[in-house]
Amino acid sequence: MKTIVLLLAAVALAPAAPVALRCGKLLDVKTGRIQQDAVILIVDARISQVGPAASVPIPTGATTIDLTRGTCLPGLIDTHDHLTSDPTQSGYRRLGISIPRSAIIGVRNARTTLQAGFTTVRNLGAGGYADVALRDSINAGDVEGPRLLVSGPSLGITGGHCDNNLLAPEYRAVGGGVADGPWAARAKVRENVKYGADVIKVCASGGVLSKGDGVGTPQYTPEELTAIVAEAHKLERKVAAHAHGTQSIKEAIRAGADSIEHSSLIDDEGIKLAKEHGTFLVFDIYNDDYILQMGPKVGMLPESIEKEKQIGRAQRENFRKALLGGARIAFGTDGGVYPHGDNAKQFAYMVEWGMKPVDAIRAATTEAAELLGLTKDVGVIEAMRFADIISVEGDPLADIRSLEKVKFVMKEGRVYRNDWAATGAR
Repeated sequence: MKTIVLLLAAVALAPAAPVALRCGKLLDVKTGRIQQDAVILIVDARISQVGPAASVPIPTGATTIDLTRGTCLPGLIDTHDHLTSDPTQSGYRRLGISIPRSAIIGVRNARTTLQAGFTTVRNLGAGGYADVALRDSINAGDVEGPRLLVSGPSLGITGGHCDNNLLAPEYRAVGGGVADGPWAARAKVRENVKYGADVIKVCASGGVLSKGDGVGTPQYTPEELTAIVAEAHKLERKVAAHAHGTQSIKEAIRAGADSIEHSSLIDDEGIKLAKEHGTFLVFDIYNDDYILQMGPKVGMLPESIEKEKQIGRAQRENFRKALLGGARIAFGTDGGVYPHGDNAKQFAYMVEWGMKPVDAIRAATTEAAELLGLTKDVGVIEAMRFADIISVEGDPLADIRSLEKVKFVMKEGRVYRNDWAATGAR
């Protein structure tokens, strides 16, 4: 009996057999170069070696996965998503969605997003900490999904973009993150951290899909923003500031926010401030098309459609200005405003409005990893990084829409999708 126990223990301690990915092409996102015929060796969750096939021998006993018909690149990162939301829940329809239901919706959307090649996601805003539950379920292996950094309820003022303004006064509906005044806002930061938030989201200005507020109108004051950021940073949490409006963007940057979400009406001074402070700008420039085309059909309020008409084109033009002005831009799409899994459609818009394909990819890899504080783990295919690797059909540097055709997805050394096997890759 003792011998059997020792043998079982030895098996349990034995290292996992390595995995070798044979890539027809491999994109080095740092240099922007494509390497032909590469091999990536993986042990457990991390990359052990990567390089030309001629110089990286595949160990005996390794599991080899043939990706020679595609281009390999790092798993993609979306820094602004809403996995527990869905566009069909817009406007008054969202009142019928419970917190448990939203968490279950998140399970579906997380898997869809991972299948689309996004192996890391920052989820910004979820009622009742549904995103915390989703993250923990993914980490425990209960459900499939990207690596998540989550915010819990978004902080906002009474009656602002992040409040619940859809019901009459007698219902006394209040958003879970509402806090007015510097000390109440600090307390709300502490509460979010207490219940598992990795990042703090704050609504500095009005928004598109909320009722009763101007899209660019300032909401939190500079004093409140400063208090929120100071408290979050003290507790080692970064701050993502929702800010469409020109004034709010600059106030959030001066307060020390780590990223400005949407950034729609940023001006030259705001771009200069973002550069000086090292603040990342996140422009969700794809979803304008979805809102204007599909918004009325999925229940978006008429005033929301009108607000989108005010800022959609301006946001894209200001994306180009920020790019030319040298601001740092991270990839974020506002998933949940459009159907989940379509995240990669934004790449083509970024290229159309001035980005080189390699820089658009960097926005969703190296730049996004830096914003999230995950540069030691994700964003590049290098030794010691997590084996977050995707393979796409075609060359994304020649055709950025190749990123919409993901054929293979690996996260932390585990394969979640391999269409190449189904199509008989040689």
